[in-house]
Amino acid sequence: MTDKPFGVNLTILPAINPPPYAEYRAAIIESGIKAVETAGYKPQEHVDAFKVAGVKVIHKCTAVRHALSAERMGVDAISIDGFECAGHPGEDDIPGLILIPTAADKVTVPMLASGGFGDGRGLVAALALGADGINMGTRFCATREAPIHDNIKQAIVANDERATELLFRSYRNTACVAKNSIAMEAVRIERSGEPFEAIAHLVKGARGREGLLSGDPERGIWTAGMIQGLIHDIPSVAELIDRIVGDAEALIRQRLNGLIAV
Repeated sequence: MTDKPFGVNLTILPAINPPPYAEYRAAIIESGIKAVETAGYKPQEHVDAFKVAGVKVIHKCTAVRHALSAERMGVDAISIDGFECAGHPGEDDIPGLILIPTAADKVTVPMLASGGFGDGRGLVAALALGADGINMGTRFCATREAPIHDNIKQAIVANDERATELLFRSYRNTACVAKNSIAMEAVRIERSGEPFEAIAHLVKGARGREGLLSGDPERGIWTAGMIQGLIHDIPSVAELIDRIVGDAEALIRQRLNGLIAV
């Protein structure tokens, strides 16, 4: 799709049948990928291998202590993920307004702010809080280039900031997903005290992927964050980036500068 540089994710999560992470890592290196975002459990061996191969590593984490640990491992940058995020927000439940500046006070490598970002206001806020940029997931899903069905994109636009569910809380592997009948049923079963095996058939990745490709938002669970409440259209990626940067520059010039007493 492009001859420009791009990055990939390598997320190490608990699983009944763990994926072959070492093979994924080897494929990334052999393919000539130059930037990887790692996340999850004990990434040291992956970070070491990527560094030897000259791959830049951005480690995504949900706590300052994890960010500092990753920094000691030798990662090139940190992506700090507040509780507002889609996917796995961790178990501390610290929102970005606190987490980002707390991390900025201690982390010395470049740092991206993640979780709840999707417009120029968020970019300005992240920079003010001490981040060097923002990382967006759900907002990029609602773009024309995103390789998911248009029905899913329209569902993101239709949803508001309350349209999420937190799964796997009792299993200490919290995940924030779009609210639908499958997610609500999984939460109900989990809260009744059942083990993970009781909901595995509802939340398995293959089922969620089927929904993303077929356009059925009720087929399985799919990741989305609270930023849905600020997503109102499906632009191209270029249009979205230009809008965010333009709105951020205008906000800094017109509103923030005007607040300074001369």
